[in-house]
Amino acid sequence: MSEKNVLVIGAGVTGIQAAIDVANQGIKTYLVEKSPSVGGHMAQLDKTFPTLDCSACILTPKMVDVARHPHIELLTYSEVKEVTGTAGNFTAKIEKKPRYIDENICTGCGNCAIHCPVEVPSEFDEGIGVRKAIYVPFPQAVPLVYTIDKDACIECELCQKICEAGAVKYDQEPEEIEVNVGSIIVATGYDLFDATNLKYYGYGVYDNVLSSLEFERLLSASGPAGGHVFRLSDGKIPRRIAFLQCVGSRDPEHGMPYCSRVCCMYAIKNAILAKDHIHGGCDTTIFYIDVRAFGKGFDEFYQNAQTRFGVKFVRGKVGEIVEDETTKNLLVRVENTETGELNQEEFDMVVLSIGLVPSQNSSEVGKILNLPTDQYGFFEEASRILPVDTKIEGVYMAGVCESVKDIPDSVGQGSAAAMRASLKAI
Repeated sequence: MSEKNVLVIGAGVTGIQAAIDVANQGIKTYLVEKSPSVGGHMAQLDKTFPTLDCSACILTPKMVDVARHPHIELLTYSEVKEVTGTAGNFTAKIEKKPRYIDENICTGCGNCAIHCPVEVPSEFDEGIGVRKAIYVPFPQAVPLVYTIDKDACIECELCQKICEAGAVKYDQEPEEIEVNVGSIIVATGYDLFDATNLKYYGYGVYDNVLSSLEFERLLSASGPAGGHVFRLSDGKIPRRIAFLQCVGSRDPEHGMPYCSRVCCMYAIKNAILAKDHIHGGCDTTIFYIDVRAFGKGFDEFYQNAQTRFGVKFVRGKVGEIVEDETTKNLLVRVENTETGELNQEEFDMVVLSIGLVPSQNSSEVGKILNLPTDQYGFFEEASRILPVDTKIEGVYMAGVCESVKDIPDSVGQGSAAAMRASLKAI
């Protein structure tokens, strides 16, 4: 009997679900993730909409499952470099990058990071928090194995001296792994639109203009502030917060005419959570073109935000944000399209609901697999009735690499791709 193998590229929640569903059929599954830990963007979130369930409580058990599953070989901090062959008989070359830590020895105790003298901005915390030169991205990381950032390391060798297990290996080299698989699932996720291109919002210039993910990290109990929301300019508690919709979405002028689907709901979620997290309360205002509450329980969530939590909604696309140089407060200028009035309101903080674009990793993997994309960089489906099939036989896709969608839709598509890929596995 021939061995069945499937390769899953990307270990966000979509790739995790796909890998589990394939492996549960007794099929050998290789799960490749570019980052040191699985989890993707969902691991950065505090709560999920519309139920306000804890994101980590949903995701972490799945992360543990892929690490412990007998039919899954987890390859983190690794990248697919080459794929040859055809459906039923693909050969993939995977580069496992050196962590400079022996994964089989490291106990994840964290003593090395405690004593490391180097601090750099944390990618997981969107640059708001810091990490050490030897680090795990976040406390629930899977695998719980440390990684040395050689670009930040000053080679003081303190981590090697402090490690009782002897896991630090400065001479570690990249490792090439070759696997034979019958089918491939691509779940490479998304990046955020680069809002620095929109100069009139001041993102990257004004300290108190944040992206949606930066605000998520402030809200998160595992974030750099322990769930306490503060202004980056002076550490003060913001009492007036504005949320701006369609930043990098529904914007043909900047080549982003499509709706990113999740922005309305995550802005409503964060506006509600801000009121809950900030002691003494705060006023939250959402500036929107129109609210797209299309999913199960979404419209009720939108209505409750207004009636129960007192979130204010102003219909109008913000034209400009100007910072008061003395107070660092932000003046938001907008035309209220319901009243026709030109308004200017002052806020302590502004959160941009930034749209989703295909990840850089999607582009790289697409070139390797020769996958065609649409004009926005999303992978093209084989047909409308086969949404997880790519135009390359034996290669399937799931999640936001195919089109923008929320977590439940991404997970459902991951399961669908798993079933399709299982049929092609050798």
